[in-house]
Amino acid sequence: MVVKTKYEGHKVTGLRVGSHNARLYFPRHVTAIELQLDHLRIECGLSPEFWAGLPEIHDSRLCLWLESKQCQNASNATNSVRASSSGSIDPGI
Repeated sequence: MVVKTKYEGHKVTGLRVGSHNARLYFPRHVTAIELQLDHLRIECGLSPEFWAGLPEIHDSRLCLWLESKQCQNASNATNSVRASSSGSIDPGI
């Protein structure tokens, strides 16, 4: 699935999963997901808003990782990332 990096100004604030992806890839009973980001493994909670029309993942560690990837790939900057249902995220879309 392709998800979008969410910004507030120039600061990364999370990932926008999208309503279609939320319905397709996330069981409704799930309250948290585990992400494998390079060598970093984090668990991110899914807020009630995730299921109420605002399917976004917010976590300070996730945001720092996304920002670091943006700096490394500044010449190929994009606000989309590829995520697999296993929880891994690939910034090279």
